[in-house]
Amino acid sequence: MNKRKTSQNRLSKSQSPYLLQHASNPVDWFPWSDEAFKKAKDENKPIFLSIGYSTCHWCHVMEHESFEDSTVAKLMNESFVNLRLPIGKILSILINVLTKIKIFTLFEEIELQRE
Repeated sequence: MNKRKTSQNRLSKSQSPYLLQHASNPVDWFPWSDEAFKKAKDENKPIFLSIGYSTCHWCHVMEHESFEDSTVAKLMNESFVNLRLPIGKILSILINVLTKIKIFTLFEEIELQRE
């Protein structure tokens, strides 16, 4: 395993204990944000989404065995836009997405009624 000290990444500005645990990983992590999705679109890269919580045993194992490894981080940073999402944020994101789907569906129904 190739480990090295690294500077703080974008997660260092977070208030989430889960995200802060990964603030010194060599992986170029983004929190869930428009910035991350814009970068993925602009660079035509897929999203690598990692969801977890601060007391999750396997999250710590994955961090230690993969995300702290500079070789793995280099591959991830070159190939993906890397997002970390605390599991507690999933509900608010789902509500947002489902609301947009409902609005889109409503507009679709209105358009069909006009035809």
